[in-house]
Amino acid sequence: MAISLSVVVLLAVVLVVLIRGGSLKGGPAIVAILFGFFLASTNIAPSVNNFMNSLAEMINKISF
Repeated sequence: MAISLSVVVLLAVVLVVLIRGGSLKGGPAIVAILFGFFLASTNIAPSVNNFMNSLAEMINKISF
């Protein structure tokens, strides 16, 4: 739960930066948000969630 909330906050910040920087306009941003929302309700959502969790674990194991 904590990882997914952190990812949501991170992606929200990236989205705001892209919109304010002019790299992404409002219309495509809304389409991207809606795509993510509807993707979450499909059968592929658990696979995406598992991939993101394993990616987060792999990043967490990297020592600098």
